[in-house]
Amino acid sequence: MKKIFSSLAVSIIALVLFSGIANATPSTQIWIPSTDIQAYKTVHFGLDSYMKTEEGVTDEPTVTNVGLTVGLLPFEKIQLEAGIDYRDISGDHKYPLLFNAKLGVPEGAVFKDSPALAVGGYDLGTESNVTNSNLVYGLVAKTIDKIGRLSVGYYYGNDKVLLDINDNKDNDGILVSWDRTISEISDKLWAAIDYQGGENVYGALSFGAAWKFAPNVGVIFGYDIYNETSYRPTATIQLDIDF
Repeated sequence: MKKIFSSLAVSIIALVLFSGIANATPSTQIWIPSTDIQAYKTVHFGLDSYMKTEEGVTDEPTVTNVGLTVGLLPFEKIQLEAGIDYRDISGDHKYPLLFNAKLGVPEGAVFKDSPALAVGGYDLGTESNVTNSNLVYGLVAKTIDKIGRLSVGYYYGNDKVLLDINDNKDNDGILVSWDRTISEISDKLWAAIDYQGGENVYGALSFGAAWKFAPNVGVIFGYDIYNETSYRPTATIQLDIDF
């Protein structure tokens, strides 16, 4: 399975490069990737901030991520998005660029009532064994009437970077999420819960809600509880704008 995901990631990256755009920022739930993909020619701007909510023995800074994502394929049944992130955690502006890509098909594209499928990679960094977490993943998602959309998948990353607190490799795990537009209150209101396995820096349970202030502008308010209990929880605010 690990070899399959690695091959898929290489294929996606190659496709993006031949399309003339360098990789992508993946569309997400609160924390994990989703099967959503930006529409053709849509430029998506994201500004995400993660703020520690508890005191701790270590100095864990607020993390801010700025990203652009572009929809690349003009097809309904197969879609591709691509973009770039700028993330500066340490404040020294070293190796802040991260690249990602996602290829997938929406629900109902393969056959009637078929689930959405997506494969991709994210946090492909520029400094070997420092920022190249190089997570690759696969996801399956299905919307169930009244319940919402359920997603499940698996990720695998660089075992030199994805470590637990004892520096043991911890570079894979499950991806699970639920999300739904809360139309009983307003079509502008959306809620989600997601989970990423592992006790590395990515492993977390996250939940939150979003409000659409305009058809192309939304803000997510969420909270992240990390599987490694020595990592302090974070509150997150995420601004999303489509052009």
